[in-house]
Amino acid sequence: MADYDASTLLVDRNLALELVRVTEAAALAASRWIGRGDKNAADGAAVDAMRKAFDTVAISGTVVIGEGEMDEAPMLYIGEKIGLGGPEVDIAVDPLEGTSITAKGGPNAIATVALAERGGFLHAPDIYMDKVAVGPGLPEGIVHLDARPEENLRELARAKKCDIGDLLVCTLDRDRHQDMIAACRKAGARIMLLGDGDVAGVIAVSQPSTGVDIYMGSGGAPEGVLAAAALRCIGGQMQGRLMFENEEQVSRAREMGVTDPKRIYGIYEMARGNVMFAATGVTGGPMLRGVQRSAGGAMTHSIVMRSKSGTVRYVEAHHNFARKPAAFVA
Repeated sequence: MADYDASTLLVDRNLALELVRVTEAAALAASRWIGRGDKNAADGAAVDAMRKAFDTVAISGTVVIGEGEMDEAPMLYIGEKIGLGGPEVDIAVDPLEGTSITAKGGPNAIATVALAERGGFLHAPDIYMDKVAVGPGLPEGIVHLDARPEENLRELARAKKCDIGDLLVCTLDRDRHQDMIAACRKAGARIMLLGDGDVAGVIAVSQPSTGVDIYMGSGGAPEGVLAAAALRCIGGQMQGRLMFENEEQVSRAREMGVTDPKRIYGIYEMARGNVMFAATGVTGGPMLRGVQRSAGGAMTHSIVMRSKSGTVRYVEAHHNFARKPAAFVA
C-alpha cells in the first residue's frame, strides 16, 4: 500500500467500499438480536457474518486485533489469515462494539473494521487503555494524558475560544471514572456518559454534529487502536497508555512487541501509514443510524474513511434479501 499509481489508487478506493460491505454484513446479522437480551448471540452472529464477508475481499489480510487468541476465538482470532488474496494488510476488527447495548436495544452499537499496511497497527493486548482524544483543527499537544482533567479542559477552552462550560466531555459510565467526572463537573464542563462503545465515543470528537469536544477515560485497548485508525482518517489527536493489572499481562504484552509498559502512545504510533476505517450502525447513535429492517429487506447507514485522501463518506444502503447472496442474508 506504500506506492501508489493510478491502478493501485483504484484498488484502494474499491477496497474502502469492500470494507463497508464487511461491516454491513456484521451489522445486519447483529440487528436480528437487538433487544432480545442475549449479547453473546448478537456478538456471535456479527462475528460469523463478518468472517464470511471477508472471504469475498481481495486482500491477504492478517487479523492483529480481533476476537482473541486462536484458542479463545473460533474465527477472527489474532493471527488468522483472511481474504481472497491481494495486498498484504493488517486488519483490526470489532464485529459488534456494544454487545450489551444491542441486547438491551440501546443506542450507539456499531460494527467496525480498520485496515493498515503490514505492521501499521499497535498490537494491543485485550486489556484496558487510558485515553484522551480531541478533534481536528487544534494546536498539537493541546491535551495530554498526564494532565489533570481541569488542565486539559482549560487548555481546550482557550484553544476553542470558549468557556469550559461550553465543553462537552464524553466518557464511559463506569465507577472507575467517578473522580475524573467529578473533576470535570467541578471545572464547569458538561458530561456525556456512554453505557458502552468508546470507539464511537472517541470518533465523536471529530464530528461537529455530536457536540462532543473531548473524550477522556479508560476502555478497551483494542478499541483504542480502532478509534485511533478512525481519527487518523478523519482528523484529530489521541493519546493512549496500556493499563496492566498484573505481571502476566505485562509479559503477554511484551510477547506482542510492547517494550515499555508505561509508554504513552500517540495516534501515529497506534495507527501508522495508510489506514482505512469503516463502521456500520447496528443501533442508532449520534454518528450513524441503526439498521432499519422491513419485510424482505433492510437499510443500513455506514461511514468509510481513508487517511491517504482524508475523504469521509456516508453510505446508505438498501438491502433486498430476496436478491442477496446467501452468505450475506441476516
